[in-house]
Amino acid sequence: MDLQISVFLLFALFTAVHSLSCYQCTSLSSTCPQTTCSDGVTSCISASLYLGNGSIITAKSCALQIGCPSGSINLGIGRIASTCCDANLCNSLDAPDPPTVPNGNKCFSCIGDSCSNSVNCSGTEDRCFKATGNFQSQPIAVKGCVSKSICDIVSVFDTFVGGVSCCSGNLCNSAQSVTQSFLFLCCSLLSFILLH
Repeated sequence: MDLQISVFLLFALFTAVHSLSCYQCTSLSSTCPQTTCSDGVTSCISASLYLGNGSIITAKSCALQIGCPSGSINLGIGRIASTCCDANLCNSLDAPDPPTVPNGNKCFSCIGDSCSNSVNCSGTEDRCFKATGNFQSQPIAVKGCVSKSICDIVSVFDTFVGGVSCCSGNLCNSAQSVTQSFLFLCCSLLSFILLH
């Protein structure tokens, strides 16, 4: 009987689910406390928004339950990098600035009201994307290069931002112009990745 109880306790010990802990903060906060992730979350994420003027906004959190998109997005006027890990408090470092050496792919990007500019993709950015939506009754658009791993969870962004799509091939994300608010859409996308 003692052997059966010992085996049961040993089995229970090995199958017990332990929640993952990650750091959760933005570079705008003075501290970066740890948080316990929701059940089913298996990764921590660090993301950084590198703006063309040299400014960097960083964020850390538990990843999405559907997965963690490591990779980068190049918008021409800024870049977003994210990196994932799967151990307690493993997201202590910021996501590194993605490589800038072109990989041969090109996509359209938006600057101001014009979305006919092009940007050279680099690193793992092997897809083009476009995202459209409305902000204060104004249509907005963001276009650029993106890593496949981020495109793989595009359906999640579509419910939050709207009109998100990825495509393969040079300049496949069309040059149509739309009034935009780059910073709003990027911050919305970044906060959705980190806080949901």
